[in-house]
Amino acid sequence: MGDSLQSLAFQLMAEHAVADTPAIQIEMIALLAHASGSRGMAGGQAIDLASVGQMLDQPELELMHALKTGALIRAAILLGARCGAPMSPEQHSALDRFAKRIGLLFQVVDDILDCTASTATLGKTAGKDEAADKPTYVRLLGLPEAKEYAQDLHRDALASLSPFGESARRLTELADFICHRNF
Repeated sequence: MGDSLQSLAFQLMAEHAVADTPAIQIEMIALLAHASGSRGMAGGQAIDLASVGQMLDQPELELMHALKTGALIRAAILLGARCGAPMSPEQHSALDRFAKRIGLLFQVVDDILDCTASTATLGKTAGKDEAADKPTYVRLLGLPEAKEYAQDLHRDALASLSPFGESARRLTELADFICHRNF
């Protein structure tokens, strides 16, 4: 199912005018391809599969998740922004930092929930990562420290939005949702 949805994303971007110019549209398709390929989701998944039973350090774990989950979340944020009004380089950098922070935040919260939430709440088997001996932030840092790290990422993500003022309200809500979700 996931592979077909990924292909559908490329199909929709190629068949419909989603940008003001063909050059911007090609740039957007390239961004999605990068986020999906070996330097994005597929590369992160390869690291994930190769790291089962191993203890990764924090930079290695962050790289895996920046490529895997984070690359697609980052692409979603940047693609949406690319459809809007032009941004200054400073705004683009701030938005990119926000996107990277919430991508990592999503995974840290996911690791916390895998240890603390029930299967019924999660909609998937709780404790699955630990049972599969996968590297997680809870395993690396401990539960209290993983929760603290999630709060730090959340604060940093919100601070990144300061150049946008009130126009970033929906992005603030997205960061809050990711941080405080229970499933």
